[in-house]
Amino acid sequence: MKNIKNILAVLLIISTVQACGLKSVGYNFTGGSTGDAKSFQVNFFQNYASQSPGSTVEPGLDRDFTNALQDLLGSQTSLSLTPSNGDLVYEGEIVEYRISPMTATAAQTAAQNRLTMTVNVRFYNKTKEDSDFEQRFSFFYDYDANSLLASVKSEAHAELFERITQDIFSKSLADW
Repeated sequence: MKNIKNILAVLLIISTVQACGLKSVGYNFTGGSTGDAKSFQVNFFQNYASQSPGSTVEPGLDRDFTNALQDLLGSQTSLSLTPSNGDLVYEGEIVEYRISPMTATAAQTAAQNRLTMTVNVRFYNKTKEDSDFEQRFSFFYDYDANSLLASVKSEAHAELFERITQDIFSKSLADW
């Protein structure tokens, strides 16, 4: 009897979702609302990290981050990527890329380092201008101080990009 109730509950949820036609009003199952927008544009995120004291410039970081944001938006929405005149426009710059010691050993040396990346984002929604914003998004990746950044860079960048781009997506398109 319990299994029948569970099956009926699942069927009720499925039929409700289908009846609402969530896709037709600009929602998708990732929680984003694209409204009337049909396209998005991601302008190149320049790397200005060197202007922040203590930060370094990582070659190719700007290109890789721009591509990561384009990929996330393309995979989690039904919008088309366009090089100009997008309904949704993302632009900004990388303003911090810094390695800092986090924990110390008994010998007063770093046991763990933290790589922090911060991106300043400007978002414009031509179909709903009251949702425009400018905000900084930041995340970090901790790694063993005995490791060189070069040995953990691909894993670190993957995690940083995933978290920061998901936060940007949520801020710009999660219309709860």
